[in-house]
Amino acid sequence: MQEEILSAVVPLLKLLSLTVMGLILAHNKIQIIPKDTFKLLSKLVFALFLPCLIFIDLGRSVTLENITLWWFIPVNVVISMVIGFVLGVIVVLVCRPPPEFVRFTIVMTMCGNTGNLPIAILGSLCRSRANLFGKDCLQRGVAYVSFAQWVSVVVVYTLIYYMMEPPAEYYEIVEDESIKYGGGSEESDFLREPLITNNVQDDEEMQARETRTQGMRLKLVQKIRVVAEKTPIKNIFQPPIIASLLAKFVGSVPQVKSFVFGHDAPLAFVTDSLEIFGKAMVPSVMLVLGGMLAEGPNVSKLGVKTTIGIIVARLLVLPILGIGIVSLADKKHLLVDDAMYKYVLLLQYATPSAILLGAVARMRGYAVSESSALLFWQHIFALFSLSFYIFIYSKLLVALT
Repeated sequence: MQEEILSAVVPLLKLLSLTVMGLILAHNKIQIIPKDTFKLLSKLVFALFLPCLIFIDLGRSVTLENITLWWFIPVNVVISMVIGFVLGVIVVLVCRPPPEFVRFTIVMTMCGNTGNLPIAILGSLCRSRANLFGKDCLQRGVAYVSFAQWVSVVVVYTLIYYMMEPPAEYYEIVEDESIKYGGGSEESDFLREPLITNNVQDDEEMQARETRTQGMRLKLVQKIRVVAEKTPIKNIFQPPIIASLLAKFVGSVPQVKSFVFGHDAPLAFVTDSLEIFGKAMVPSVMLVLGGMLAEGPNVSKLGVKTTIGIIVARLLVLPILGIGIVSLADKKHLLVDDAMYKYVLLLQYATPSAILLGAVARMRGYAVSESSALLFWQHIFALFSLSFYIFIYSKLLVALT
């Protein structure tokens, strides 16, 4: 029992030690490394280290057959977001955050970190001799995580980007778009006026219903147009996503794969160089996290009750529900018979809110300090919740195998 507990806690202790180093280096009283350096390191992680790691490990593991076998990984991300959305609504109803932060509360409960943090956890876990996953532990783990990362990015920069619109601006945009695309028309008028009265003839009722349908269609088109125009499509095709797409293409074509990967491959020197960069991802991302924690929580208007509600929903309740989802999927024979595959699915429910949400908040100018403070407290609590659930997941995987 003691060995099992240690095998679950030690990987997190390794990550914690890296985080503490980053915290010490960035602490205001010491500040051996300035904040700007951590920002630069964060950009290197995002633009270089993480894409290299994804391309190498996913490219080596993926095949056309695997693409069809791994279909449940992106589906699981969507399921976790749907459950997170429901939990976010419950948090709103129970904790009653300020009206301007209702959508923010739902978003922060809904979207977890499905990229760099799970990879960092796997990187630490696979270095342990007592890990459950055997040979090529990290390569398979990174491949599974990377396979579904595009789903999270697309959702964040479409639906979440739209939901993170400041409430006042949102209604102004819809109103402006209504004037721009339908101002003065009958359809636009029907968006603002009652369409059916109690004392009309049958033919007038039919006409009114048809007009109301047209008005609803116009309103839907206008909203879709707003989302399309306001969605930063270029942000969807970020370096990690491009690396993932390239890895899937290279891995799916045997002739190309043999040209890129393998000891005797003509481009082996390139992949070796990329692999060196990729190995810097795990320590770098934990140093960046330590630098973020060193800054401390910003002033937040979200409220202590709502903050606790989001943390409990995201880091305690959602992982329990995730165990049920993954166990049910396994009983229905929807999963690949690989302990690492199931572990990654479980991990998608246990991580704190995506750091990417903080970037979206800054882009939108909405709840910037609140997102920073919430991410701070979530990552503090996650050090304990992840240790607990990694132990639970290890016991569960032993039972399932």
